[in-house]
Amino acid sequence: MDWREYITTDEKTLGGKPIIKGTRLSVEFILELLSEGWSEKDILENYPQLSKEALRAVFQYLKEFASDELLLPL
Repeated sequence: MDWREYITTDEKTLGGKPIIKGTRLSVEFILELLSEGWSEKDILENYPQLSKEALRAVFQYLKEFASDELLLPL
């Protein structure tokens, strides 16, 4: 899976934050929901414009950044 098929940025939408294509839902927002205990099922039920593939793309996106060591050191 190529996360670029599902995630994009646009300076005119949410200040250029990465978002799920076709929505105003940011990667950050999806991660916030997950960190608050939302399940994949909860997210898909509450945001029907999302697909399972779009949610997987969020993880692929993060994996790529983590593997490229673009995350801040702890």
